[in-house]
Amino acid sequence: MSKTGYSSTQIRLHWLLAVMVLVQFIFHDGVHNLGGLIQRGEEPSILDVIWGQSHIVLGLLIFVMAAIRLSVRLKQKVPPPPQAENAVLKITAKLTHFMLYTILLVMPISGSVAWFGHVELAAKGHEFGKGLLLAFLFLHVVGALYQQFVLKTDVLKRMVKPENKF
Repeated sequence: MSKTGYSSTQIRLHWLLAVMVLVQFIFHDGVHNLGGLIQRGEEPSILDVIWGQSHIVLGLLIFVMAAIRLSVRLKQKVPPPPQAENAVLKITAKLTHFMLYTILLVMPISGSVAWFGHVELAAKGHEFGKGLLLAFLFLHVVGALYQQFVLKTDVLKRMVKPENKF
């Protein structure tokens, strides 16, 4: 029997990772502010340290969650795209998912190398990755909404309602 939806584990991991990434984008200034204070030799406040370190810790958690999510995806597989879906949309969806996983795994590494190793190239790569992640997240969300409201498929519903409990 072919898989028709995502498991509740896959769905929970998807939305947990989505929230974590959203928090990173909303509160990313904390690490920049902390880094700037340290570079200028100024004493950061406890709040500066908390916000800056929160970005670092959450980034590392995103790495772990993305690795877990990828592992679950490989073990549990994913439902096939709608049968009548255009080949270009299928390729776009595969490329988008591949890029999202790649970026979610590389960003914490580049951020860690930039922060802990003081490597400027890693910092620039991390900043570039931020824009790339935004672009692919936008494509991912627009694609899901296009599937739901224009093509009227069950693609979005599959990431909300689990096929099974696992």
